[in-house]
Amino acid sequence: MMRWDLPLVIDGEVHACHCGAYRNWIVFNLRDGSVWLRCPAGHETQEDRLDSAWYNRNSGPADRFHPTFEDGLRYLGH
Repeated sequence: MMRWDLPLVIDGEVHACHCGAYRNWIVFNLRDGSVWLRCPAGHETQEDRLDSAWYNRNSGPADRFHPTFEDGLRYLGH
């Protein structure tokens, strides 16, 4: 998982959550190759237009592994 603080532009459009949030995402790359987004309000959705290749191009090297999902979210400030 990684933070994405800027607006997330996908296919030339700023992606927004149904709650109106458009920045400060947590981006998850799952083992099945799917990419999920979590807004600051905690809404999660799979984003089919993003994949593991996109994630790998945009993420830095993993600097930490967390024993639980919640630990990772806390570390990233969510």
